[in-house]
This record gives sequence, structure tokens and C-alpha cells, in this order.
Amino acid sequence: MYDTIIIGAGPAGMTAALYAARSNLKVATLEQGAPGGQMNNTADIENYPGYDMISGPELSMKMFEPLEKLGVENLYGIVSKIEEDGPIKKVITDDQVYEAKTVILATGAKHRHLGVPGEETYSSRGVSYCAVCDGAFFRDQELLVVGGGDSAVEEALFLTQFAKKVTIVHRRDELRAQKVLQERAFAHDKIDFIWDSVVKEIKGDDNKVTSVDFENLKTGQISNQAFGGVFVYVGLDPVSSMVEDLGITDDDGWVPTDDHMRTSLSGLFAVGDVRQKDLRQITTAVGDGATAAQEAYHYIVDHF
Repeated sequence: MYDTIIIGAGPAGMTAALYAARSNLKVATLEQGAPGGQMNNTADIENYPGYDMISGPELSMKMFEPLEKLGVENLYGIVSKIEEDGPIKKVITDDQVYEAKTVILATGAKHRHLGVPGEETYSSRGVSYCAVCDGAFFRDQELLVVGGGDSAVEEALFLTQFAKKVTIVHRRDELRAQKVLQERAFAHDKIDFIWDSVVKEIKGDDNKVTSVDFENLKTGQISNQAFGGVFVYVGLDPVSSMVEDLGITDDDGWVPTDDHMRTSLSGLFAVGDVRQKDLRQITTAVGDGATAAQEAYHYIVDHF
């Protein structure tokens, strides 16, 4: 029996584990991969206080290292559902059932797919959702980045160190990314833009991507351009399937909470990118995690 199980070990989950352990709770994180979550897919982080620049994997390890010293248990598995057994929560994976007085949901979000022909066919054969993971495989090729937000522009800039040219396609006539990122992209001689357009189909041969069909949303014109790889950054979807049956999500799968990170289910908290909120950043995630851990502590004191 744990005082709290934290599902997910990204920045929100690891911060929750830190604060919960420092409150002398019996704590476990439950993750299906390496600690860090989406941070591990980020090359350079420039907006985390205390660092001019730090890599995502390095910051992940700096957050993870204190947890072992504090006695946080690291469990591994894919959570299929959460059930209530009186005041106790049961966290169910493929091969284990864990019990806890409280649960903190820190499962994050995953990259949204385009849903166009060729995307699934050429996934891992030219279609990628992680420039940090796959960029080095595309040296001296012409690459396409789909999207106009911070992630799209940051990853386009990262890809320039490998690619011959990087083209950003965006459905609007201006980017949504922070101005400092836009200025870097506009000034970079390896980055081009296709405006007011969407990807209609990703084409290739048996082994790799070779070209992309676009539709101009203003004219309806269809065009084709050769690319060796496509990197997709068109938004996020919450990882919340394990709580769908509990009725705590909104229509899109995000988990609403109050300012104390409390969901509509007593003893269940949500933090980080899975939470319904406007700003999804590492800084907001760690704030969520600290708040949830303190609230979990008070909940246990009051109910057990």
C-alpha cells in the first residue's frame, strides 16, 4: 500500500514525487519508459529558470536523481485503468494491481497525428514526431516540418544542423510561435515556408518518404514537393484513456482540476500536460506537481 502513486515521470510527476517524499509519504512513480517524458525529446531548453540552456535529457536526470535518495520507488508498466475500492485507489497495469491512498495523474500528452494518407505507412520510415530522436538520420536531405507553434519552429531550427533545407508548412499566414523563435527562423538561410496550406498526402516508395502533396487553403490548388522526411508538430492529445471510465475528463480527454490540482474524484489529482489548462510548459508542470503533492498529503491526513 502506497500513500501516493504518481502515474508518469515527466517534470510534473517527478516534482510531485519529490514533494510527496519530503512530506514523509510512501511514494512510487509508475512509468512505461525513461523518466523525463517529453523533455527527453527536446534538444535545448532555454526557458527553465536557472539555466541559460540545458538539454532535455540532462534536465530529466537532474530532476530524477534526488528521488532515489528520498526513497521513491520506480515502478514500470502501462496503466490500463484506475478503480476505486472504498477510499483506496487501485492502479491496474497489464500484470500488476497497485493500491494507494491517493493517485496523481501525470501522464502528459502525445503528439497529434495528421490523419492523412501515407502518414502511418511511412511512420519511422520518414515520418517522425521527434526531431531530437530522428534528426541525425536525415543528413543532407530536404525536410518538411508541419506546424506553426513553438515546438514546430524549435524543431525546425534543430533540424538545420543536419538537413540541406527545412521547410515549415503552416495552415495560416503567420506563425504562432514566440517572437524570438520566429525571428530566428526567418533569419535562417536554411529555412523556407509554405503558408496557408495543409498536407494532403505523404508519398514514398517501399522504404522511405519521397514527396508530399499540399492543398492551398485559399486557392484550393494541389501541389507536390519532394522531401526526404516529414516532422509533425500539430498539437497534442491527452494520455488519459486509463481514467475515461471515471468520468473525470472533458469531451477532448483533458482532465479538469481546481487550483489545488483536485479532480472531480476524491483522492485523485492531475498535473502537467494531461490537465485542462492554457499553458503547457516545464515550469507550469513542476508547479502543478508541487501543489498536487501537498494536497495529497493533506488529503491523507484528513481521510486516513
